[in-house]
Amino acid sequence: MNILAPSILAADFWRLGEQIRELEKSGVIYLHIDVMDGLFVPSISYGMPVITSLRKRTQMFFDVHLMVQEPERYVKTFADCGADMINFHVEATERVEETIAAIRSCGRKAGITIKPATPARAVEPYLDLVDMVLVMTVEPGFGGQRLMPECVDKVREVRRMAESRGLHLDIEVDGGITAENVAEVMRAGANVVAAGSQVFQGNISVNVKDFMHRMNDREEGQGKR
Repeated sequence: MNILAPSILAADFWRLGEQIRELEKSGVIYLHIDVMDGLFVPSISYGMPVITSLRKRTQMFFDVHLMVQEPERYVKTFADCGADMINFHVEATERVEETIAAIRSCGRKAGITIKPATPARAVEPYLDLVDMVLVMTVEPGFGGQRLMPECVDKVREVRRMAESRGLHLDIEVDGGITAENVAEVMRAGANVVAAGSQVFQGNISVNVKDFMHRMNDREEGQGKR
């Protein structure tokens, strides 16, 4: 299934509840939530209180992307806050398998993420253990960047590794994704698309409709999985 996961990092926090309702009315079922600690990445974003508040008001699937050092310290906390998927960076911990196991023990879906400089083979040992691989297509930490074309090949490689094992993994892309380049990353093997400014700037409903049309167009993309 092809999934659009709007990133609230680009939302207007004064109108966040209103904008999430608009996403729901537009048929969006995933919400991408970036948590940044100022250590693993330079920026600091929101944390547990925001997720807890949102969880009380929506049943959307929370795709929580931890850009934090030693994410194993926070797994249970974010699970308790309402995360449905906990996605962490393989570069951020020496305890990758333990962190995946901790996520599973909380009854949540597990995802692993790689930065642009990290080779695709870094996730290969864990493909059988996770539900999703997130390939960053920009350097993590800041919104509004342009997609790095070389990362598209990495998406293709992760999809090839998964298929060679008979795995039906979700592969997510995050960073610089627009309505103009979304078909390219989907042809490479992505089926989950995190997009921030391209969804929240302007008319949200129109932007979502445009994304979903392009994502589900069999001639432009991969077609539905």
